[in-house]
Amino acid sequence: MEKQQFFEGLKVIELASVLAGPAVGMFFAELGAEVIKVENARTGGDVTRHWKLPTEPAEADYSAYYCSVNYKKNVRMLDLSELEDRSEVLQLIAGADIVVSNFKRASAQRLGMDYETLAQHNPRLIYAQLDAFGADEPLPAFDVVLQAEAGFLYMNGEPGRDPVKMPVALIDILAAHQLKEAVLMALLHRYRTGEGSFVSTSLLDAAIASLANQATNWLMEGHIPQPMGMQHPNIAPYGDIFYGSDGKPLVIAAGTEGQFLKLCQCLGCPELPEDERFADNKSRVRYRSVLCDRLRPAFGLEDRSTWMAKLGEAGVPVGSIRNMQEVFGRERANSLVLEESMADGRISRRVATAAFEWKPAG
Repeated sequence: MEKQQFFEGLKVIELASVLAGPAVGMFFAELGAEVIKVENARTGGDVTRHWKLPTEPAEADYSAYYCSVNYKKNVRMLDLSELEDRSEVLQLIAGADIVVSNFKRASAQRLGMDYETLAQHNPRLIYAQLDAFGADEPLPAFDVVLQAEAGFLYMNGEPGRDPVKMPVALIDILAAHQLKEAVLMALLHRYRTGEGSFVSTSLLDAAIASLANQATNWLMEGHIPQPMGMQHPNIAPYGDIFYGSDGKPLVIAAGTEGQFLKLCQCLGCPELPEDERFADNKSRVRYRSVLCDRLRPAFGLEDRSTWMAKLGEAGVPVGSIRNMQEVFGRERANSLVLEESMADGRISRRVATAAFEWKPAG
């Protein structure tokens, strides 16, 4: 069996819009499940259908944004406030394995689309609920609000300037991963016991759970992370940007003493590790700006591609700062592109959400 058919025979009903919920549905669609996406006919469907770039066709029924997480889905335009349409959805759910919902919980109860109601019709149902702030806070929110509330905006950006949001709705993506993991756990539980489950996460919980070392710096040391641009609070040089002789940027991530020594050797600066200001990582973090001023002229002696080759061969983590065109100039990136013919004849493209390899033992 190929990875793309792993969930063949599984039926998912998606009562979700925007990004996080639909990303969960797309994951199962990519892996062979039948995913039926129910969109609100009364409001023109998923709101992201209309989130178009200025260059996109005004007459198109969907945007590129919408296409990013709505792959291989059977879309039904229905109005759940209408009895006939609601009955149709209930019939679909009666034979489903999973429901993905980002309804406000009170709205779901009013429409009869909450877990308690649906489980009476389908005891084996796995109901995956996505909230913004959690079950007890019914406030709506988009990704940038959660970036603010979870501390990402405060940390992100340049010192002395306004906060900067991440250019991808990353909190939605993180929440989708959390909810997928919960659904997979529920599927395993059903396999073992035959029982359905209610699983949920919130954008806020997913965001806070992703704070990693920045949260621990506060929890253990009382350190409030400040905006540092590309720099790292614990490592130097890490995240620092340099330019080759051709003016093209690259970023260095020397996370070990050995990598720093090799960096200095490649740059023709073998004396730097002997300077007490750069002798260990703690000192380099303290004197980061001085260190970068010493490294910068050396990078200007060769173009970016030369440094990428030299540093890569020496085992120094280095990356070219690429725009989107350059990213998809890589064969590896293009291997993750999924194409689908749309109803209007256009070919839609997006990247896979299931970006892993799977090889069964047999």
